[in-house]
Amino acid sequence: MIGAESGSDGSATASSGVAGGSTAGATGDGAINPVPSAGASVVGATSPASSTAKPAASAPSCAAGAAGITGWGDRGGNASMRRRLRKRRAARSAARAGNHAPPPGKSCRRAASLVAHQPRRSWHAGCDPGPERIRQRGSSRMSLLGSMTTAISGLTAQSRALGHVSDNVANSQTVGFKRVDTNFTSWLTRSTLRLHMPGSVEARPDYTNTVQGAIEQVENPLAMAIAGQGFFSVAQSRGGTIGNPLFDERQFFTRAGDFALDRDGYMVNGSSYYLEGWRMLPTGEPDRTALAPIRITELVYNPVPTSRIDLAANLPFNVPQVAAVPAAAPWAPAEPPVSSVLQIFDALGNQRQVTLDWWKLDDDTWRLRITPAGDTLAPANGRFVDVNFGGVISAGPPAVTAPPGTVSSIVPLSATTGTVPAPLAVGDPASLGFTADYGFGNQDISLRLGGYGVPTGLTNYAGTEYGVRDLSQDGVPLGAYSGVIVRENGDVAVNYDNGQTRIVARVPVVAFNDPDRLQRLDGQAFMRTVESGEARVTDAASNGVGKLVTGAVERSNVDIAGEFSKLILAQRAYTSNTRIVTAADEMLQDTINMRR
Repeated sequence: MIGAESGSDGSATASSGVAGGSTAGATGDGAINPVPSAGASVVGATSPASSTAKPAASAPSCAAGAAGITGWGDRGGNASMRRRLRKRRAARSAARAGNHAPPPGKSCRRAASLVAHQPRRSWHAGCDPGPERIRQRGSSRMSLLGSMTTAISGLTAQSRALGHVSDNVANSQTVGFKRVDTNFTSWLTRSTLRLHMPGSVEARPDYTNTVQGAIEQVENPLAMAIAGQGFFSVAQSRGGTIGNPLFDERQFFTRAGDFALDRDGYMVNGSSYYLEGWRMLPTGEPDRTALAPIRITELVYNPVPTSRIDLAANLPFNVPQVAAVPAAAPWAPAEPPVSSVLQIFDALGNQRQVTLDWWKLDDDTWRLRITPAGDTLAPANGRFVDVNFGGVISAGPPAVTAPPGTVSSIVPLSATTGTVPAPLAVGDPASLGFTADYGFGNQDISLRLGGYGVPTGLTNYAGTEYGVRDLSQDGVPLGAYSGVIVRENGDVAVNYDNGQTRIVARVPVVAFNDPDRLQRLDGQAFMRTVESGEARVTDAASNGVGKLVTGAVERSNVDIAGEFSKLILAQRAYTSNTRIVTAADEMLQDTINMRR
């Protein structure tokens, strides 16, 4: 107790430390009340005549002098009094509101009549603050300012939606572009059955990488579009020298198939991405173990010497046979033959002429003379062979016989070879061989006559004219590059002016489990992410991927009419949010003006 002493009779006395000064008593609420003089009674203190005295804690009084307590005139005593009064007020407030840390298993002490009086500190988790406290707290913290911040988040979201619309409209004619829609997501501050506080909204991009754009035919033979799911695998250059670019080790993907050859022979699209594919093995199959940028370097097709001649013709049965059949060299009969001429190629690609002369020896046998023009070997007895029809193919057992009019045996006579190995059944290849030399070494040539016992090559049916159905060879002259095309299966074929075609690579299609989760990059390109899944590289039109459409490109999947509709909605929503901000600002101004 400050400024009070208790006598042995239970009375309390007070005195003033300053003559003519005033004393003060402490009220129950902690306020200091002035009194008229030092000899007057102190408010809240008992008089000497009282038989009982109230506890000093409930009604403190002031005393000075004899007890050695600092008087009211002392500044130190006033400061001590004020500190103790503040502690008492805080204790009484806590007693009304409840404990901030109740003992385990016990609830908070809180007077029901004092619910409206709440401390500024947050209520601890062990007690239920009650609906009144919730309503007061929410209404004071999240009313006008909450409405304003929510509207501001709406402005931000609608501005982002407008940005998506503007990006889509700007790229409405970009090859392979995929539009970006807007997905609005709400975020809550607090929402219960009794209270909902305004939150915010966020505009997130909604990608449409799986939505097909319109496929348009173009005049570029290297342009490609994917009808269905999938992407082209492409690479990006990161420097290097002319003719030897260095490629980024990362793998990129795109739907922009407007590819064309650059100066170095690479297939590059309009965004400078290099098309990747499988290189072809010598066996003619693609190497599916690695992807590499496709480059056209085979600008010359080297000459290929003739090694095979295919003849499909009918030797006429209704023509007279020769008068005398030579049984030894010279093997040529005296009568004029029926002939055919074939062009072949030597090792340097020079065109050479080969003449085939036929004589009818009897109803089932014809004699053939082969004469290569310019041949340096020039055997003295020429190159002769007899061809029999409708006889025994193989003696067996069991014996195999050819039907009439079909080849049954080939008998070499001079500077020729027969069928190796010997035929055993109907349908075995019927061929003979000879050798020529055009100054670059021996050139072995095989003359294919179809099959034994089948009418697929050389026959001997009724007729009076020698009819040639097919006379071809596999030699190729020197060829120069004339163009490159992409086939529907993805094969990149180089065409040459000698009529030949060479397959240099195959374009695969890459698929993902979730293409909409790919990372978007500049130039309509994408990059794999963890969310998109692993890249699956496969042939076109297989394993769930789309097919290739050559000579075409995929346009943007942006719908101008739909984008303008989104534009109107975003504009109206933005304007509405500005009205909310304006109204909240005016109401806050009215609240501030209440103090005037």
